Amino acid sequence: MRSSPHSLRTVRALSGALLTTLATLAALLGVSGPAQADTTICEQFGSTVIQGRYVVQNNRWGTSATQCVTAGDTGFRITQADGSVPTSGAPKSYPSVFNGCHYTNCSPGTNLPAQIGTIANAPSSISYGYVADAVYNASYDIWLDPTPRTDGVNRTEIMIWFNRVGPIQPIGSRTGTATVGGRSWEVWTGSNGSNDVISFVAPSAIGSWSFDVMDFVDQTVARGMAQNNWYLTSVQAGFEPWQNGAGLAVNSFSSSVSTGSGPGDPGGPGDPATACAVTYGTNVWPGGFTADVTVRNSGTAPVDGWRLGFTLPSGQRVTNSWNAALSGSSGALTAANVAHNALIAPAGTQSFGFQGTYSGTFAKPSGFTLNGTACSVA
Repeated sequence: MRSSPHSLRTVRALSGALLTTLATLAALLGVSGPAQADTTICEQFGSTVIQGRYVVQNNRWGTSATQCVTAGDTGFRITQADGSVPTSGAPKSYPSVFNGCHYTNCSPGTNLPAQIGTIANAPSSISYGYVADAVYNASYDIWLDPTPRTDGVNRTEIMIWFNRVGPIQPIGSRTGTATVGGRSWEVWTGSNGSNDVISFVAPSAIGSWSFDVMDFVDQTVARGMAQNNWYLTSVQAGFEPWQNGAGLAVNSFSSSVSTGSGPGDPGGPGDPATACAVTYGTNVWPGGFTADVTVRNSGTAPVDGWRLGFTLPSGQRVTNSWNAALSGSSGALTAANVAHNALIAPAGTQSFGFQGTYSGTFAKPSGFTLNGTACSVA
């Protein structure tokens, strides 16, 4: 039912008078409204909850100098960032907001850890606020482990560098490029001595973005740095400052994880790995090729939902595909089943194909993984 403009004006006038009266009465009685004040944290590992579901943490570990963060309704801001550390080493802290579990601190109502193969999607959004007078990266972290651990360091850390300012670089060395979530990234891989790290570095600053965390997890599995029977333990967004950092902000953050019998579910931790064999047939001409890929289930249990990971040799790029959904077009790819070919029975096969271009000498991928398990090449 739609009200007339006159009746709406009357209601607004009456409402305004009522609100004025209530506000005057509240002031006389000393009653405050429902607004919640911001929370400032200066303790080294202090934390607080925002939105009733995410944890904001100060997480200062690389310096004894004072650092404070102020958490608001939707994010946080670094309000004090004293001290500095050499840019040739590790940063001084990682103030951040997270969904999941970090050193036994789990966010309210989280469904993490969750087994990678059971995750249908993990949508997230982030909006950053940057400053110029600091050395830092804006880092979105995704943590993976073979066990559903809620404490300590995980096996593999995925870092998404939304922005970097100053003479800093990711852990390890640059090993290529990738297209993930429709964007191009530099890819760096290495180890910090405690865990493996894969970093996806934006060529230029990204202020805000909505994306699926699983696009980056799939790339990591395809590169052999995780498996689908591992667990996603936490999703975090914040900053790694080396020098200064006051004023840096996560303006807003959201993260959710949908689980179910999604593609690539490898079963429980005690289930046997899927045995598989891949046939990779090609038709090659100058500058172009087609590939016909057949995946055979050599095990005794059916595979209901599959993801085949492989890496195209340098210079090759996919232009179109059929009978599978491909993530990316070059480098590390994941081919996932579509609706009509999700099941691979024992001793059964499923096939898909794609067309592409290449430069230099043509070569075939050197290896394949089915739902995180290495396959033989027929």
